[in-house]
Amino acid sequence: MQNMDKKRRVLGWVALGLSITITCFWAFWGIIENFHEGWYSQSWLANVGLMLVQYLGPMLVFMALTLISISWPRLGGGLHAVLILLAAGFFDVFNNTVMLLILLPLAGLGALYWFGRPQPRRAARWLAIGLPLLTLMAAGIEPVLRVSQRLDDGILAARLVAGNGVFLIWAPAGPGWPHQGGDWYQAGQACQYLAEDGLSLAATRQNIWRLPNAEEAVRSMMRHGRNSGGTWDVVSEKASYQTTPDKESPLWQVHSQVIYWWTASEIDADRAYIIAYDGQVWPRSKDLGPDYLGYRCVKGQ
Repeated sequence: MQNMDKKRRVLGWVALGLSITITCFWAFWGIIENFHEGWYSQSWLANVGLMLVQYLGPMLVFMALTLISISWPRLGGGLHAVLILLAAGFFDVFNNTVMLLILLPLAGLGALYWFGRPQPRRAARWLAIGLPLLTLMAAGIEPVLRVSQRLDDGILAARLVAGNGVFLIWAPAGPGWPHQGGDWYQAGQACQYLAEDGLSLAATRQNIWRLPNAEEAVRSMMRHGRNSGGTWDVVSEKASYQTTPDKESPLWQVHSQVIYWWTASEIDADRAYIIAYDGQVWPRSKDLGPDYLGYRCVKGQ
């Protein structure tokens, strides 16, 4: 009997360790992503709500599941099975990645909790709550400070930005700098038809405005009103900066969901480069058009 109890405790602590690892991962991912692509609303409550539901939701679900499994192991094991069914309905169960990274781990955890008993329960609960919260705070310090110090002058008019050897006028808010996303073709067409003042689209092509190429975008990136000293390596196709840029005026709208822009630089017939507000440049399909991927047209002085 004692040997059986010992085995159950071992299985329980193995299950707890795996659950805490998963919860800590979602805590780390959630807080980083929240302050990378989220936290853009002017309402503090809206930002917190989005953070708790969309970005910290997985962490909170796994934390609750772990606490239930500690107190009621059979119920916890059953809830893991329910989560498997929900995941199977949401994801492609025949996908090897889904099977290996989601379904099988959940099945293993459910079985471990069904037979295991993490003892003492009080210590298990403290670890299940404390370690993810410590991960959350440690990973969240830098992005919280960065986002709280963002420069927002509220000016959404056309702006002349003196970059690192590049001088461009960036379009005002409107069809040349929209709040929503669009694909590469839509972005290029909007710039071609944009009127000289940048506030409306003409009936015919004006060819006054255009998308910036990758190097121009990199050299124009800023932080706290100063150029970030960006350079673009044509050979490696990588951007480097003296100071990491951020989502700030005069280039970016702080209260916008858009965190990436299209550039005019094509990779091939199907792909072009995008640039993030932190200055990183990535290849993307030209047909991609999520809400967070927009554009801003430019023209010479």
